Amino acid sequence: MIRTIQDFLTNWKHESDATLKIFNTLTDESLNQKVYEEGRTLGKLAWHLVGTIEEMIGKTGLQFSSTPHDAPQPKIAKEIAEAYKKSSDAMVQAIKEQWTDETLLEEKDMYGEVWTVATVLQILLFHQAHHRGQITVLMRQAGLTVPGMYGPSKEEWLAFSGEAPE
Repeated sequence: MIRTIQDFLTNWKHESDATLKIFNTLTDESLNQKVYEEGRTLGKLAWHLVGTIEEMIGKTGLQFSSTPHDAPQPKIAKEIAEAYKKSSDAMVQAIKEQWTDETLLEEKDMYGEVWTVATVLQILLFHQAHHRGQITVLMRQAGLTVPGMYGPSKEEWLAFSGEAPE
């Protein structure tokens, strides 16, 4: 639950760092990986997370410079990671400068519903974790090593202790 700006900033730091770990592991070739023909590619999912920062948080009225949600997806994985970091950093800085804890109680029209700003921030966190999960499945299918986010990944366990837990 987001009760203070600091609550969000603490959670966002962990979650955005985890997303950057994932994005920095992607290769240009892996961006085309998908589960099924009509499914989103790994690159499209990653780019969706970049654009969601502007699209979702922009609806709250926060003023910051970020990658537009309708910008074309780069074909280079490093550019996706860089765009994510710039948008995330700009959002964080704007929140620190423009919002107070009282802002979290303000109600905003979000997708035909009324959400508090705190709810918007919580859903941004959940949305990112949801898509990161999809991305990690596609990474495994593409033959990439998945970095740990909430603890070590299988490969990190193997490097650390020589065997991964079952």
